[in-house]
Amino acid sequence: MTDVPLNLRGLKCPLPALRVRKALKAAASGTLFIVECNDPMAAIDIPNLMRETGDSIEHSASEDALLIFHIRKA
Repeated sequence: MTDVPLNLRGLKCPLPALRVRKALKAAASGTLFIVECNDPMAAIDIPNLMRETGDSIEHSASEDALLIFHIRKA
């Protein structure tokens, strides 16, 4: 499958979650998104979005102020 990078650095709530939702809607099943953002609210918003959409976070990490999510489209 394809890995799709999403650089959402500099975007503030709710834009990171909205951009992830839009990307997931347009993607084929099995696509892996590598999302990078630096809005601290994304640590709450993106997992909540995954509960709504049924997609999954395969990995998440925090490096200084950078949040990284590996999201697999269901």
